[in-house]
Amino acid sequence: MPRGKFTNHKGRNRKFTSPEELEEQRKQEELKQKWRKEHGQEESSESESEQEKSGSGSSEDSDSDDDKPTKAKGVSGLIEVENPNRVVKKNKKLNNLDNLGEGEKPQLSRREREEIERQRAAAAYQKLHAEGKTDQARADLARLAIIRQQREEAAKRREAEKKAKDDVPKKR
Repeated sequence: MPRGKFTNHKGRNRKFTSPEELEEQRKQEELKQKWRKEHGQEESSESESEQEKSGSGSSEDSDSDDDKPTKAKGVSGLIEVENPNRVVKKNKKLNNLDNLGEGEKPQLSRREREEIERQRAAAAYQKLHAEGKTDQARADLARLAIIRQQREEAAKRREAEKKAKDDVPKKR
């Protein structure tokens, strides 16, 4: 035996169970089960485990489990809280799958909805601005009218000066 905490298994002989030994063990278990059934000494835990292994009574057990309400474990029975993150899968019928795409619009995220709303608001503002109904448009039009008036006055002044210059050489 090696000293120390850890043992090394390298180089040891390996023992494999032969198929004959496995078959013999299975037969022994079946004989024990038969004897227990005959004498009524079968334990419930062993019978349940055997039924799960064989699969013969699993469908019957699942039907009876559905009828009985399951008892809540721990604190989960005392507190009833709706989890907003829990997604419940809904079964869809095959004939309804084709109709789902037609009637339903895809759900947009909050950012996408806000972006679309912003674009609509900007387009509406541009339309009102072009019609001259917004405060900024009115201020722009007033400023534009003042600038046009100033330019007209400047053009008249220039024409007057030009005529004055033309008249001066004629007098000489």
